[in-house]
Amino acid sequence: RVSFMNNQKPQKPTLSGQRFKTRKRDEKERFDPTQFQDCIIQGLTETGTDLEAVAKFLDASGAKLDYRRYAETLFDILVAGGMLAPGGTLADDMTRTNVCVFAAQEDLETMQAFAQVFNKLIRRYKYLEKGFEDEVKKLLLFLKGFSESERNKLAMLTGILLANGTLNASILNSLYNENLVKEGVSAAFAVKLFKSWINEKDINAVAVSLRKVNMDNRLMELFPANKQSVEHFSKYFTEAGLKELSEYVRNQQTIGARKELQKELQEQMSRGDPFRDIILYVKEEMKKNNISEQTVVAIIWSSVMSTVEWNKKEELVAEQAIKHLKQYSPLLAAFTTQGQSELTLLLKIQEYCYDNIHFMKAFQKIVVLFYKAEVLSEEPILKCVFLEQMKKFVEWLKNAEEESESEAEEGD
Repeated sequence: RVSFMNNQKPQKPTLSGQRFKTRKRDEKERFDPTQFQDCIIQGLTETGTDLEAVAKFLDASGAKLDYRRYAETLFDILVAGGMLAPGGTLADDMTRTNVCVFAAQEDLETMQAFAQVFNKLIRRYKYLEKGFEDEVKKLLLFLKGFSESERNKLAMLTGILLANGTLNASILNSLYNENLVKEGVSAAFAVKLFKSWINEKDINAVAVSLRKVNMDNRLMELFPANKQSVEHFSKYFTEAGLKELSEYVRNQQTIGARKELQKELQEQMSRGDPFRDIILYVKEEMKKNNISEQTVVAIIWSSVMSTVEWNKKEELVAEQAIKHLKQYSPLLAAFTTQGQSELTLLLKIQEYCYDNIHFMKAFQKIVVLFYKAEVLSEEPILKCVFLEQMKKFVEWLKNAEEESESEAEEGD
């Protein structure tokens, strides 16, 4: 009986060594950056400046060429026309193409068309996303090696790609490089970048993207330490035609300062610091951060109200509130020197009492207390009462109008 093993055909001898060598040579050709570069450059030169044809060529080439391994080479060529040496200069011994961002016209329309090329390429080959992000971070660090026109084009392109979500705002980290900041390159680049970004979207969309990557409070770092003030930032970007960015940064600073003020105030109150020290601190912060008295009185009110564990029983909470607020009335009085501030405080008290149901009956008592303690004067109280009554009158008018309308319809 013949065993199963003997049924198998005898194996042919293999020339494994020889085959291995051949594969090595093939691999060398396939994984050779010079070869890869030549293929891309030749293809781009043949398509010419028709960017739709460029996008089609890149799409088709992905099946034949190793984009995964040579992402950096590919993006270097598309941006600069050839491979970049460290520092941002084009490598001398390499062939180049003029079908690239740096050789294109310096206008928004052209950069929008180039952005489409990158979008299509990255949508088609998702794995290029990370490589492209790394490429842009690198290009930003190389800014000093590029001409002013090349920088402008790159800034416009980056702004468009940030707007359409191809790039993440974290790439802006590269602009905080000390040398770029010191020589003013970062700020000048940021002007062009934000202009094209805001042009594609609006300042609110930009703000959302910045907030997502915790960049919303770092824009001042585009300037050297001695120039990191809201005033300097505001002047620079307003003069460059980016008033909305200046206002955004100013608001961010104010919001930051207000949060800081509230936090510090609550700490001072819980420590039981003397009111004169607290008042002095608050006044300095107001001056330093340009915070209005209305804003401050609202912050003090919410800080005062949050330092207490309030009783859940309605009949007891009013008594507790009066006792607590009597103690803090000198602090509040220091920041109701204007009618507008008094009105702000009154509205805040009203809001608080409406939002916290136990306080509904305490509202009147609090207002009387503040009137006696000279925190509030007669005029804003009357104004508030008058507005309240007018509100009822306006509602009555509206209802009367609706009734007469429906009566008229019934008559028809």
